[in-house]
Amino acid sequence: MKIAELAERIRFWRAADRIGPDIPYTHWRLHFRSTMQALCERKFCHFGEGAEFRPGAYAVYCSKISLGRRVVIRPGTMLFADTFEGITIEDDVLLGAGVHMYVNDHRFEDPRVPIIDQGDSPSAPVLVRKGAWIGANAVILAGVTIGENSVVGAGSVVTRSVPACVVAAGSPARIVRRLGADAGEKAGEQRVGAA
Repeated sequence: MKIAELAERIRFWRAADRIGPDIPYTHWRLHFRSTMQALCERKFCHFGEGAEFRPGAYAVYCSKISLGRRVVIRPGTMLFADTFEGITIEDDVLLGAGVHMYVNDHRFEDPRVPIIDQGDSPSAPVLVRKGAWIGANAVILAGVTIGENSVVGAGSVVTRSVPACVVAAGSPARIVRRLGADAGEKAGEQRVGAA
């Protein structure tokens, strides 16, 4: 390792629009409440009262990510925004460890071209409405909105928006139960986002 290489790496860590174990210059700050709060308030688009970003979690393009009041981002979580679209997690959302959210995807239309050379699909925002619960290791893909007070089961892959007050689970996620007045009724195999 050369001194110039180290200096360049430190400059990148200081300027990076991201937080995570791969950015040791700031990652240590997540271990202490006061330094975590100051870092997150500076880096994120919005960082609500009582929110936490714990060590071992990742956020890419923090300036495009908004975390509401009492949102806790647990270890292993990946919030991957980009320069065009962001991620908004409203107030009082519960997230298990290892949740992944992405605002874009790779193109793969041409089988003659390696996927790495096909570029990205257009970005679309991710929105998690207030009071929702996203189970551990769930994956939320570009363009998805999770409705208010809905539940996404652990390990689910959500490819389409989920309405309010339902439980969605599986890969791809499907509505398996409605919450509220008709909570006793099953939604069957209705595909998430279907009318």
